[in-house]
Amino acid sequence: MGAAEISTAVRGGLEQMRVELALPPSKRDLRLDLFRGLANWLMFLGHVSTSVLAWFSFRNYGFSDGADLFVFISGYTSALVFGRRMLEGGFVFGTTRLFRRVWQIYVAHILLFVFYLASVHFLTNSFSAPDLVDRFNVAPLLNAPVETITQGLLLRYKPLNLDVLPLYVVLMAAFPPVLWLMLRHRNWVMLGSVLLYVTARQFGWNLPSYPSGVWYFNPFTWQLLFVLGAWLALGGANTLHFLVRSRAVLVFGMAYLLFAAVMTLAGLIPELQKVFPRVLFEAFNPNDKTNLAPYRFLHLAVVIILGARFIPIDAAGLQAAIWKPLVKCGQQSLEVFAVGIYLAFIGYFVLTTTSDGIIPQLLVGTAGISIMTAVAYYRSWSKRVEKAVHAHAGPPITGKSQPIGGELARPAERSAVGVV
Repeated sequence: MGAAEISTAVRGGLEQMRVELALPPSKRDLRLDLFRGLANWLMFLGHVSTSVLAWFSFRNYGFSDGADLFVFISGYTSALVFGRRMLEGGFVFGTTRLFRRVWQIYVAHILLFVFYLASVHFLTNSFSAPDLVDRFNVAPLLNAPVETITQGLLLRYKPLNLDVLPLYVVLMAAFPPVLWLMLRHRNWVMLGSVLLYVTARQFGWNLPSYPSGVWYFNPFTWQLLFVLGAWLALGGANTLHFLVRSRAVLVFGMAYLLFAAVMTLAGLIPELQKVFPRVLFEAFNPNDKTNLAPYRFLHLAVVIILGARFIPIDAAGLQAAIWKPLVKCGQQSLEVFAVGIYLAFIGYFVLTTTSDGIIPQLLVGTAGISIMTAVAYYRSWSKRVEKAVHAHAGPPITGKSQPIGGELARPAERSAVGVV
């Protein structure tokens, strides 16, 4: 081997080592599952519109809400899971794994889309509730059914509350080259994400919706949360660890959370608006969710920092039985999220056609969360059974003897974060 070949091999080895160091050790972080499960629960409660249940969600007490947390954690877990796939099998293999996940998310959205539209149409006709059509943005389907369904398949038409999964599809579909670069130059990728965010807000970039308007969750701005999660997962957390222990950051963070809560409540309580100068109030109300306002991004960043400070990864309380339903819902987040969106519509319909008293609302909320949790446990059990069946299946018959303790004897590598 010549000197040039040796030099190339050494550089390649160093590059591989550097990329491997970008991935943290394979250790399950229950906080990710816990908070993603919490985000799913709170989004369900918040989507049962005009009810007491909405007061249990994040959105009434701060600038960010469950959707922000969901997108951030999705970026974090995607980087961990698919970063390892890409590192082990190369860019093409990692991309195919990512696209398989994109397809799963897309199929989940389309199934939810179909059931959602069919349910709105059925309940509208069966219970003489024409207001459902307009409230849940189903009128385009009645006016131009073929075109509306086509636009729905293209992710341009979205009924009410069906905006998150299309955003997830777009972010994941664009993630392969971003992840490949982030494994090597994560800081530059993070900088590029910030520049795209600023540019999109400055020039009004967004994707068109059908029949009019733009996406409720602007992918060009919301990508910042997704990429931030990936950046932290791939080593950025070590860079910013000093913020978690800083007393100044703690004081600022607590003050900012209090300010955000008061300012958000002022948008809901007219009497509270009079306390603040009109210019100050209008700077934060209405909350610019579509383009991910900077104060919204900062709010989630503060929540993340304080969460990491008060709930370390090895906190003994994370193993408590009381948190297991939330953790399970976070581990099966796609199925739980889709079911939660559908149940929110059903819950709204039940309350508007029967009674919207406090007790019925609490019963609807409890029933919805119970069903979501049951779905999570069922999916977890189902996947465990499938893995057990595959594990006990014998090796393929090839005509060649199989060594004892071969492939079946080696335990499969487990993801650090479960299902993305």
